[in-house]
Amino acid sequence: MQKKWMNMAEKLGMIIFGNLLYALAVTLFIMPNHLITGGTTGLALFFYRTAGIPVSAFVSVFNITMFLLGAWVLGKQFALTTVLSTVIYPLLLGLLEGAGITGFVTEERLVAVLYAGLLIGAGIGVVMRAGASTGGMDIPALILKKKKNINVSAVIYLCDCIILALQMSASDAGSILYGILLIAVYTLVLDKVLMLGGARMQVKIVSREHDAINRLLAEKIDCGTSLLHMETGFLHQEQNMVLAVISNRDLPKVNQLVLEVDPEAFMIVSQ
Repeated sequence: MQKKWMNMAEKLGMIIFGNLLYALAVTLFIMPNHLITGGTTGLALFFYRTAGIPVSAFVSVFNITMFLLGAWVLGKQFALTTVLSTVIYPLLLGLLEGAGITGFVTEERLVAVLYAGLLIGAGIGVVMRAGASTGGMDIPALILKKKKNINVSAVIYLCDCIILALQMSASDAGSILYGILLIAVYTLVLDKVLMLGGARMQVKIVSREHDAINRLLAEKIDCGTSLLHMETGFLHQEQNMVLAVISNRDLPKVNQLVLEVDPEAFMIVSQ
């Protein structure tokens, strides 16, 4: 029972920390440098710059509305994984805005784009690694997936494009390009955070010494292997090919072991 509570406390801490990183990105870099972005935050920035509605207030109302819609359509399990971010992100955003933090105005907005992208990507990644959802614009995409079987990523990208287009009326060409770069940066960082510690390499080894290589991989690398039956294309010789999934850091060692057994071995390596 104690371990269960510790796991819950750890996940709660990750969700709070991830949303704090996201809120800091908006407060410290996006708003002071007049950057545009997608998602709920981008929509909130549009209404803030055109109607003067506080970002935290708009995010709160929008997130709660989307949460209630998602809970009604997608069920209780969805609600449990989303309720924390729905409440915590606008709360942290409001606290940072209320604290009078002016943020960092940079001479070159590309610097602000990189910092904001790093913080947003890391923040969303930490929340997702905790098994939670960031809510907001993700919810309409998930609803359309359930009701119409429309691809989630396609809907999210479409929504981001629409939100960027809304902000074009109050932005110059440079701002639009920076907005696109910001989305690209945080998408890249998000992918890296989600893959952190879990990236693996797939190695296929074609060699006449496949039995010896298979045994060495089990002894020296301590990884599981599979033997795939194959036939060469030119001479039509039948033999086995070794398939293994290893960590990135083990790749040089595997390469050395294989070449020591058979210098003519052929290796196919993929992420």
